[in-house]
Amino acid sequence: MRQIINHFTDDDLYKFTMCCAVIDNYPRAMVKYEFTDRDNTCYPTGFATLVTEQVKMLENLVITDEEIQFMKRACRYIPHWFYDFLKGYRYDSRMVSVAQDDKGHLSVHFEGPWSHTILLEVKVLAIISELYYITTGEADKIDLELQYRQSYDKAQRLLEAGCSFSDMGTRRRASFAAQDTCIRAMKDCQDRCTSTEDGACRRRFVGTSNVYLAMKYDLTPIGTMAHELICAIGGMYGPQMANHLAMEAWRATYRGALGTFLYDTYGWNIFSLNFSEDYANMFKGLRVDSGNNLDQLRKITEKYTSLGIDPRSKQIVFSNALDTDRAIAIQHAAVGFCQPSFGIGTHFTNDFPGMKPLNIVIKLVAAKITESWNFYNDTCKLSEDEGKHSGNPEVVKRFMAALHI
Repeated sequence: MRQIINHFTDDDLYKFTMCCAVIDNYPRAMVKYEFTDRDNTCYPTGFATLVTEQVKMLENLVITDEEIQFMKRACRYIPHWFYDFLKGYRYDSRMVSVAQDDKGHLSVHFEGPWSHTILLEVKVLAIISELYYITTGEADKIDLELQYRQSYDKAQRLLEAGCSFSDMGTRRRASFAAQDTCIRAMKDCQDRCTSTEDGACRRRFVGTSNVYLAMKYDLTPIGTMAHELICAIGGMYGPQMANHLAMEAWRATYRGALGTFLYDTYGWNIFSLNFSEDYANMFKGLRVDSGNNLDQLRKITEKYTSLGIDPRSKQIVFSNALDTDRAIAIQHAAVGFCQPSFGIGTHFTNDFPGMKPLNIVIKLVAAKITESWNFYNDTCKLSEDEGKHSGNPEVVKRFMAALHI
C-alpha cells in the first residue's frame, strides 16, 4: 500500500499551535485518546493491519527546511524554539494501537506524552478516511475534475455572498488529492474574483487549516485550538475552571496573538462565567462549533455587550457542520452583529456522488499532569448539541453534575 501521508505539515495548524502551548505549559503531561465512529461502520477485513502499517510509515516523516521557513513567515506568533522541537520530532507507532472486532468495527487508541501524541490525531483520521475508500473500491468515485468545478462554484457563491471562509477539511477528506484540488479551485476563484471590478468579490477565501497546502498555494494557515486542550485541563483540574486555565496557558505562550477561542467544550454557561473582560479584549473572537448557530450568535453578542465591547469589532467563526447554503444564511443573519467567518470541512473535501463521508473523530479521554502519577483522570466533552456529548457516560454524568447542567 502506498504511503498516504507524505509531508510532515500535511496537518491542521491547530495541532502545531496546541503542541507548542502544551510543551510550554504542561511539558510532562500524559494523555490517552480514543477513536469513535459515530456511524458504527464495519471496515473491510484486515483494515486495522493497513492502518497500523500507515502509522508505521509516519515514522519516515521529517519536517523540511522549506516547511519551517514557511511557518516562520506565516505563523509569526509561534516562538522559534518550537521549530527546534519539530526538527527533532519523530512519530512513534508504539504509541498507537489499532484493532478490529469480528464484525469489522475499528478501535484506535493513543497513549503517551501529550507533546508527542498530539500530532497524531489529524493524520490518523486522514489515513483512516482515505484508506477506507481505497479498500472498499469507492476511491474510483473520486472525480477530481468534478471536485474542481464543484469547489470553484462553492467558492464563487460564498464570495458573492460576502462570506469570509476557510477550508478545514483535512481529517475527513476523501483523499489528499481531493483536498489539494479543492484548495486550488478556491484560490483560482478568489484570484479571478479580485481581478474584476465586482466589489462583492473581495479577498475572502481566507486560507486553509492544512499547513502543507497553505504553503503550496501561498495561503494563510488557519486555526487556533481544539476542544482537546480544554478537555485535558478539565480532566486534570476539573471542568469548572478549565476554560480559564486554558486561556491563561494560551496567553502565557502567545502573549497577545491569541486568535479565536473555542468555547463550547463544557457549554456556554460555564464559559461565560470564565470569560472576563480582559480575555474578551485579548482574543480576536470566538468559534461556534455546536448548538443552534443563531442562538449562539445571540449569546455571544449579548456577552460582549455586557462587557462594554462592541460585538461588531469581534470575529465569530462558525464551523458546525456547515455547507455553502448554511454559511450564506448565517452570513445574512450575522453580518450586522459581528464579523462572521466560516470554517468548512467535509462539505469541501469529501462531497462526491455516491460517496458517504465517514463520521469519525479521535478524542482525548484521559490525562495526568505528570508521568510520575500512577493514575489518569478521565475527561469528556459536553456539546451544545443535545445528545452529542462524547466520552464515558459516567464521566459525562459526573462533569454535568459538577457544572450543574
